[in-house]
Parts: sequence; structure tokens; C-alpha cells
Amino acid sequence: MFRTLLLFLLCALLPAQAPQPQASDPYAAVRFLAGDWVGEGSGDPGKGSGEFSFRFELEGRTLVRRSWASYPAQNGRAAIRHEDLMTLFPEDGGLKALYVDNEGHVIHYAARALPGGAGVEFLSPAGRGPVFRLTYRPQGADVVTVSFAIAPPDKPEAFTTYVEGVSRRKK
Repeated sequence: MFRTLLLFLLCALLPAQAPQPQASDPYAAVRFLAGDWVGEGSGDPGKGSGEFSFRFELEGRTLVRRSWASYPAQNGRAAIRHEDLMTLFPEDGGLKALYVDNEGHVIHYAARALPGGAGVEFLSPAGRGPVFRLTYRPQGADVVTVSFAIAPPDKPEAFTTYVEGVSRRKK
């Protein structure tokens, strides 16, 4: 009798535990970046070229960017090969990213969609060090502009572009 009553109560409570509607797609603002890209750009390190890819991994639970850029020797400066990895993931109701590179930098970002589908911006939190901003803006289905800017810790809104370029989706 007790088991029947317990089973009845559990069944009566199950509808209250119905699955919640799924939240909106946390990757909506960055889906346009999925794929392989090749680009050219310029900035403080000089004129360079490189490639990056964005791929969904771990059964679609994370988006991983792998990137490299080469800058030839110029003006007495040695050639540079930059490589980085950035992992995007949903957290605390938003999209976050962890960036690491071969120069020893580690940057934590929060992502936000730019108004009107104008792209996506990754912004590091203001704190003791510089503030970093990485922005992707689509220019059609297969072209994107990329810019990386830095602001000093005492003026976190005073960004100066460090490097920028144009990338095209590989066919």
C-alpha cells in the first residue's frame, strides 16, 4: 500500500518536473564564423598573413578557434609566427571565451553580439592590466573583417587598434 501511494505521488509530481524550454542558441552571434578562413592584415607587428578556423567540438558544446599569423622580418625586426587557441563556451547566461597563445598570453573574454547582426565582440574585463577587444564583422557570407584593440588599464574605453585585417572563407 505504501509503495502504491509513493508511486502515485511520484507520478503526480513528474509533470511539475517537465523539461524547461531550451534557452536561445548561445552560439547564435558567432555561427557565421564556423569554417576555415585565410586573411591578410596589418598593424603594430607589420603587414602579415594567416589563417584561422572555428569548429564546433565536444558534441557542439564548445566552439574552438585555432589561428596563426606570420609577419616577415622588417625594419630590423625578426620574422614573427603567432599561434593561438580560443575556446568559446556558454557560461552564466552568456558566451565566454578563453584565449591562449604561443607568446604566453592568457585572456578571458565575454562575447556579445553587435547590434543589427553587425558581428561579434570579445571583450576582456577591466582590471589591473590592459583591456583587450577582438571584433569580427561580416562583410557578406564569405568575408569578415577582424580587429584586435588594446586599452590601458586606467582608460578601459580608450582602445587603440593593434592589428586588423580582412579574411575570406576558404572554399
